[in-house]
Amino acid sequence: MAGHNFLFVSMDAALITDLAWQIHEEGHDVKYYIEADSDGEIGDGFVPKTDDWRAEIEWADVIIFDDIWVGDDIGTGELAQDLRERGKAVVGGTPNTDRLEADREYAMEVLEDHGVNTVEHHVFHDFAAGIHHVEEHPAPYVIKPLGEVQNVKRLLYVGNEDDGSDVVDVLRAYEKAWGHRMKGFQLQRKVEGVEIAICGFFDGERFIDRVNFNFEHKKLFPGNIGPSTGEMGTSMFWAGQNRLFQETFGKLEDWLAAEGYVGSIDLNCIVNETGIYPLEFTPRFGYPTIALQEESLESSTAEFFYDLAHGDDPDPSVHGGYQIAVRIVLPPFPFDDEKTYDENSRNAAVVFETASRDGIHIEDAKRVDGQWRVAGENGMPLVVTGKGDTMQAAREQAYGRIDDIVVPNLYYRDDIGERWIAGDGDRLLAWGYLGP
Repeated sequence: MAGHNFLFVSMDAALITDLAWQIHEEGHDVKYYIEADSDGEIGDGFVPKTDDWRAEIEWADVIIFDDIWVGDDIGTGELAQDLRERGKAVVGGTPNTDRLEADREYAMEVLEDHGVNTVEHHVFHDFAAGIHHVEEHPAPYVIKPLGEVQNVKRLLYVGNEDDGSDVVDVLRAYEKAWGHRMKGFQLQRKVEGVEIAICGFFDGERFIDRVNFNFEHKKLFPGNIGPSTGEMGTSMFWAGQNRLFQETFGKLEDWLAAEGYVGSIDLNCIVNETGIYPLEFTPRFGYPTIALQEESLESSTAEFFYDLAHGDDPDPSVHGGYQIAVRIVLPPFPFDDEKTYDENSRNAAVVFETASRDGIHIEDAKRVDGQWRVAGENGMPLVVTGKGDTMQAAREQAYGRIDDIVVPNLYYRDDIGERWIAGDGDRLLAWGYLGP
């Protein structure tokens, strides 16, 4: 593949550094723009930067947006749509696909309008009304904040009590502590089963044949306890357009084509013996999922995204087994505490005990005079991946690689992939979801 020019754009936090680095390492010209001043040093020494992404538009053969957010507002979908109308090849969304993540009620309406099954859900803009609903219809619910505060991951609450009493208590506490910022929330009836995310890559007209199925691990501690984070790790595999795909994204293909969407789109679901119940969309790259997807591509990453952006029938070769990614974090992640970060994590050196960097992916990292160091403000320097013919083999490779990394005060979950081994895979197979 001849060299091409790739422009990466982070209109909020710097998230897409690793993909930019991978494509740069494959020999292509890359420029990376980061809007947030606090993240400006992320990627230094790994990828070339630009201070003015608009000045690079004509230079770029492909423009890639990493998220839907422009500061505190959604907006990259509008930017991507405008660029496509100017004839540019863009990986990114549209105003309507941005809404799938930012407006949970709209997302459910899109699913229902296209014949996709949904779980019972209600949106409230008043805490008293939400509390009254739970008291009138007692059951376990999931609280999902709406709007800007939905990015405060620890506010998502999964109820445990059959009468909903714990949900009522949490809503009352949220009203006192967050009522000035939480302008609305969705109550979603809790469904038991296997949580699985269906991830497809859309080229503006259709999904590619290969579908990514992944399992998020959002809680901070092993055993899925502690505060919610963006994500502590992912296990996954690739398959064809099976029943899980056909009953969800298969029904949305025409809608996405009408939108002109290009890129990764993910639908997190609960699956059990009675059906598939979508929970929420991620109409963008997932993190750290994209690092794991890169690792599992056995053909050129740059060629895949070039073909995807141009609608040139992308046909990537992917690893046929299982893969896991483990996020390496530092204090005070997932919380914000500048003093703790300054004392424990800022500019910390990342030391490798081997020469190999296989399976090592960067998030909040920089390279200074050849030394890898922690960058930014969030304490998420690395993602470490592994793959194998079985989930256990993938786990052994990933955690073996982590053993060769030295960063003072690092921590991570040591159970990524265990849910699959403990029975999730068997249940999905028994319920008939993992056919060809």
